[in-house]
Amino acid sequence: MKEILISKNNEGTTIALLENGMLIERYEDTENKNYLEEKIYLGVVKDILPGMQAAFIDIGEEKNTFIHLKDLLPKIDITKKTEKNNKSISDVVKQGDKILVQVKRDATNIKGAKVSTHISLANRFTVLMPETEIITASQKIEDEAEKTRLINIVKKVIPENYGAIIRTSSISKSEEQLKKDLEESIQRWEDIKKKTETIKVAPALIDAGNSFIKKMIIDLFDKDITRIIIDNKEELNEINEVLNNIDTENKIKVELKSKDEILKLYDTDKQIEKSKARKVYLRCGGFITIDKTEALTAIDVNSGKYTGKRNVEETILKVNKEASIEIAKQLRLRDIGGVIIIDYIDMTLDEHKNEIESLLKQELKKDRSKTQVIGFSKLNLLEMTRKHIRGEE
Repeated sequence: MKEILISKNNEGTTIALLENGMLIERYEDTENKNYLEEKIYLGVVKDILPGMQAAFIDIGEEKNTFIHLKDLLPKIDITKKTEKNNKSISDVVKQGDKILVQVKRDATNIKGAKVSTHISLANRFTVLMPETEIITASQKIEDEAEKTRLINIVKKVIPENYGAIIRTSSISKSEEQLKKDLEESIQRWEDIKKKTETIKVAPALIDAGNSFIKKMIIDLFDKDITRIIIDNKEELNEINEVLNNIDTENKIKVELKSKDEILKLYDTDKQIEKSKARKVYLRCGGFITIDKTEALTAIDVNSGKYTGKRNVEETILKVNKEASIEIAKQLRLRDIGGVIIIDYIDMTLDEHKNEIESLLKQELKKDRSKTQVIGFSKLNLLEMTRKHIRGEE
């Protein structure tokens, strides 16, 4: 049984996904932070950086955004053989040019946002990619027969000059449902093009996308969700509107409760606080620490009070196993993205390293975000990557 809790205050909005009373995903939209990811702008080229094959784009926000040459050139299907493109960025854009871009990565304290001309419009079952004909499915769809069925449906119903990514939520969905989903995104793209043509002064915001709550409800919607609980009347109509536009076999119950009631439900407030702690304890007595930097997230595994009852190798393996399960859970719970380095307790046996790597991969399958486990480095550090949920699948 899954439930969505939504709590809003002066600082922002918190959305929590609980499964049988346990917090499994948490997202926050802070009022004082201007999230740009997925928004579409008509930007102006401010500076060309030939040495970096990149440019700075003014989109009207506090910091100029950054774009690389590969995000200016047409998207190429990597499954097809293509000649290497030797174009210079100076051949593609000039200072003062107006270009339609989408924010792919939010700004940080140091860097401006990253943008691309490769627009993608996420809907419930698909992510529409205009001006390309690449059609692919999420790697998390493991059933090859189902993946083939979905790709064939999309190829049949999608117009020319459009591509799409088929999301995991499309599993078992009908041709009619997928067609409707794509048509909604295509209409949105047509509206974006029309609005762009009418803009006389750039930079300008063209499409702000879905609100935080609407996006998360659509993304988190699952046949197992039984109810949505909210503490703000203003958002109630928006949630009901979203649910009315979603085809569902089960009726989702929407309840309005006080802030105190929501936070006390399943001790949600305590669970949320624990999800922010640097140190996370394991059942065996060991613990992990999570430290985020600008470049990567470092996770350290420590045996703590656990000394084991057998030999040292078995003790280390047990702690590392528990740590792997908890790390996969914390990555999802905290929505940690980018490069992740895990410093496990040193293992001398290769079979134990393989066991840990396999276990981590298995646990990461529960994560609806894209993850990639690269493996142990020569320094015995496990390297992996994960994509922020706020981005597309």
